[in-house]
Amino acid sequence: MASDWVAVMPVKRLTAAKSRLRGAVPAARHADLALAMVRDTATAVLAAATVTELLVVTDDQVAAAAVAALGARVVPDRPDAGLNEAMRYGADEVAGLSRYRAVLAGDLPALRPGQLDAALAAAGPGRGFVADAAGSGTVLLAAPAGEPLDPRFGLGSAAAHAASGARPLEGDWPGLRQDVDTPADLATVLALGAGEHTCALLRDLGLKVACVSAA
Repeated sequence: MASDWVAVMPVKRLTAAKSRLRGAVPAARHADLALAMVRDTATAVLAAATVTELLVVTDDQVAAAAVAALGARVVPDRPDAGLNEAMRYGADEVAGLSRYRAVLAGDLPALRPGQLDAALAAAGPGRGFVADAAGSGTVLLAAPAGEPLDPRFGLGSAAAHAASGARPLEGDWPGLRQDVDTPADLATVLALGAGEHTCALLRDLGLKVACVSAA
């Protein structure tokens, strides 16, 4: 079992991120919500015992500064060709094929470090993926040293990853599986226990939400 994973997280420009989530908070604070979720995800990843480095691929300067302050390494999205190319670039070119690599979504504000550790412990020897709560999407794709990542994120990505030979990783990891695409997803995350940055933003907006600590 590897204990020296490089986690790779692509982050879109905040102004263009999470379009289906618009309306969950006032329009002027939409980018702030996207950033808060990125910060909570990065905080949990960096606290995972099996992760030795978090590599964030982004061209958004605000997001870059925020995750760098938390301890992440930031590189620009040189391919600038979409999510899968950003993931492949970060994992296979920047981190390198000699490392154990796991790419994950940046909208997992209820992620607990222990859940990520458990998922990575279940990975290997080949590629493995964690499906989202709905079962059709993917929140994490892991690749061992020497094997290309070959990401297939997008509509129906869980089936696409399985068809590509990746093994589904099974476990009770609700915070890892629950990404946030819609206002309903955000409500589910708050019930699970969102991180401090997401909770602080919502409270700053005066929303009466019961944020349970994700620690």
